[in-house]
Amino acid sequence: MYDLIIIGAGPAGLTSGIYAMRAKLNTILIEKTGAGGQIALSDVIENYPGFPSISGFDLGKKFEEHARGLGLEIKFEEVEKVEDREDYKAVVTSEAEYKTKAIIIATGSQPKRLGVKGEDTFSGRGVSYCATCDGFFFRDKDVVVVGGGDTAIKEAVFLTKMAKKVTIIHRRDQLRAEKIIQEKAFSNPKVNFIWDSIVEEIAGRDSVERVITKNVKTLEGMEIPTDGVFIFVGIKPNTGFIDIEKDESGFIRTKENLETSIPGIFAAGDCRTKLLRQVSTAVGDGALAAVMAEEYIEKQ
Repeated sequence: MYDLIIIGAGPAGLTSGIYAMRAKLNTILIEKTGAGGQIALSDVIENYPGFPSISGFDLGKKFEEHARGLGLEIKFEEVEKVEDREDYKAVVTSEAEYKTKAIIIATGSQPKRLGVKGEDTFSGRGVSYCATCDGFFFRDKDVVVVGGGDTAIKEAVFLTKMAKKVTIIHRRDQLRAEKIIQEKAFSNPKVNFIWDSIVEEIAGRDSVERVITKNVKTLEGMEIPTDGVFIFVGIKPNTGFIDIEKDESGFIRTKENLETSIPGIFAAGDCRTKLLRQVSTAVGDGALAAVMAEEYIEKQ
């Protein structure tokens, strides 16, 4: 019987682990793939306090090293379901079943797909959701970035280091990204914009060769030659393994203390309903969730 099981090894989960170990809670963290979460895929992070500029991979490693240094045990298994069994909670993975007094869900989110013709066909053959992972393959080539938020514009600017030209396609007539990020894109001669447009099809033979767009105002179509398509149109939460109160998009609803609709189960980071999803807010969630879980365990 564990005091606490943390699910997910992103910034929220690892921060929870740090606080739990300092509170001397008997804790394990279960992660499906690797520590660091989505930030491990970010080329550079410039808004995390104390680090004016650091790669997402390096920041994630620092979180992991800190947690492991305090003795946190990390198991790499996929969680299949979580159950409240009145006297205890059960976490069932692909390998085993674990009993615990409290749980923190910090499973984060993953990129949304466009759901257009050709997207699945060319996934891994010109369609990507990670510029840091795949940008190298498009050196001196033309690429398209779909989206207008922080991630889309940051990744578009990053791609200019390799690509010959980066065309940003956005469904609105202005970006949603942070102003300082917008300025970098607007001032970069390699970046081109197509406004008020959506991608209707990704086409080619063996790999991506073009995208077909439609202007949402004029309804006019356009064919854009390209070697690659990078898609950044939002995120969806990794919460399918648990039956708990969620919003219409699948994000877990929490109280102010981050407790979910099931007492003793808390949620932290990008998997829960919140106004801002950043590394700093995930870290804050992780700290609060661990302290609240400790309080819950003591009351029991």
